Amino acid sequence: MAKAQQPMNRVLIFAAAAEAATGLALLLVPSVVGRLLLGDELNGIAVVVARVAGIALISLGVACLPGRARAGMLTYGAAVTLYLAYLGSSGASSGVLLWPAVAVHAILTMLLVRASTSGGEKS
Repeated sequence: MAKAQQPMNRVLIFAAAAEAATGLALLLVPSVVGRLLLGDELNGIAVVVARVAGIALISLGVACLPGRARAGMLTYGAAVTLYLAYLGSSGASSGVLLWPAVAVHAILTMLLVRASTSGGEKS
């Protein structure tokens, strides 16, 4: 592996693992994730939707392992950062982990962009 690829691969593996772990939590305990992230329990159809989202996050994590296209992780990171920030700013939802989640996603997105523009592997 070339030296320039190492920072990108480390950031990508961390971001993919974090998203896959969140997906696993959504799949196994969606109401707990809902309470911590959005400040309210998930009920009814929301649990089903959360579990489908969990599956999608696990899939995204797998798809973004080194050697795969990185556009999915960058798009997801930027979009979820904006959406979560919108939820918090609008007052629609706000759990204790909402703003930390916004910060983590913003940082990961910036690190992915930085690593890919500083000689990281091309998508």
